Amino acid sequence: MKAIFIAYNQAYNQEIVQLLEGLGQRGYTVWEEIGGRGSKDGEPHLGNHAWPTQNHALLTVVEDSLAPKVMAALRETDAANRMLGLRAYVLPVEDAL
Repeated sequence: MKAIFIAYNQAYNQEIVQLLEGLGQRGYTVWEEIGGRGSKDGEPHLGNHAWPTQNHALLTVVEDSLAPKVMAALRETDAANRMLGLRAYVLPVEDAL
């Protein structure tokens, strides 16, 4: 199994959930109203008066075979609007309850 951590502009919230559901992935955990700044480009998302946009983050655990499909769909979403900001990381799951 693989864990996919996704950090994204709050504007993507519905789209990210629909993307996962469209691929048959039901389970996930969301953190709302988090701040961040990209390592290469883009504006900070800090939720303050200077940088009012915020991020959300989502963690989902998927079967190994689904991880590349999720990542491909996320890359496509990011490419459609690079300035919004979307990052995703795939991590191995060694044990789960």
